[in-house]
Amino acid sequence: MAEAVTVARPYAEAVFKLAVAKNTLKEWSDMLLNAAEIAQNDQIKALVGNPVVSTKQLGELLLEIGNNKLNQEGRNFLMVLAENNRISVLPQISQLFEHLKAQHNNVLEANIVSAFDMKDAQLRKLITNLENKFKRKIVAKVQVNPELIGGVIVEIGDEIFDASIRGKLEAMANALKS
Repeated sequence: MAEAVTVARPYAEAVFKLAVAKNTLKEWSDMLLNAAEIAQNDQIKALVGNPVVSTKQLGELLLEIGNNKLNQEGRNFLMVLAENNRISVLPQISQLFEHLKAQHNNVLEANIVSAFDMKDAQLRKLITNLENKFKRKIVAKVQVNPELIGGVIVEIGDEIFDASIRGKLEAMANALKS
């Protein structure tokens, strides 16, 4: 996985710079997401690296599938990826692009896991507190995990805030063991 991200990073950065220069972040975001979905199709995965299918044929097939969702720059980009045998890293390119776009827009993504469904007011208050702490806009993805017993776990980038009952019980158990 790390290798795929390493390979994908220069492509994502190049497309991001182009998108910023031409003010087409949303368009590129949509194109990359669509292309990544195509690349993750099992039939397409089977063709990637197949010696019977040339890189040009693979690129043309991808262009045909995503034709109406790609502009000329997107089509050129897809062909460059195909010619360089990089179709398999399209999902990572898309993810990295979204990360760069979020940084550019001063937005952080928060993964919130709650023991119970959160009411809108509770979620708004939590997001407001996170925005005040990080001085950025927060976009939250919320999941429910009853195993937490109570509370929430918030993951933002590489920071994790565990305010769950389960987390506190585990910390207390570890403290008692030492």
